[in-house]
Amino acid sequence: MITVRELGPDDWRTWRDLRLAALAEAPHAFHSRLADWVGAGEHEWRDRLRAPGRYLVADLDGRPCAHVVAVPPDPDGVADLVALWVAPHARGTGVADALIAAVSEQAVSWGAHRLALHVVVGNERAAALYRRHGFADLGAIERPDGITEHRMERPLPLPVPDGS
Repeated sequence: MITVRELGPDDWRTWRDLRLAALAEAPHAFHSRLADWVGAGEHEWRDRLRAPGRYLVADLDGRPCAHVVAVPPDPDGVADLVALWVAPHARGTGVADALIAAVSEQAVSWGAHRLALHVVVGNERAAALYRRHGFADLGAIERPDGITEHRMERPLPLPVPDGS
């Protein structure tokens, strides 16, 4: 069973454990580096969870196995999906689909019109996942650290008006 939940500052240990696992297992996929966070204390992890956005974790059969961040839309109505990672044992189970759906729902509730993300060139499994979810490749961009990513976006459905 897959469940998705939002984390707050008091959940810092869960975020820390997943984030460090992600940075160790897939260092090429993220802007942050393991060395940037491995020595961070409780205060830094709590502050991270206070930053703008929604920090979501997926549990598979009651065990945390994945994370993602939903970033509020910019003035043009584009929200971002960042830092999606699924533990190897949970890949192929639908966990990533559940997290993408949760970020999309959050973005719609914020009034976003589009959802964007970046995927490192060569990470074909992630790119295929995003294409399956309707993301289109808008082209390659080079990060300041020299890594090339593809920017991908997709439209979001308009929110359903509340009929009450």
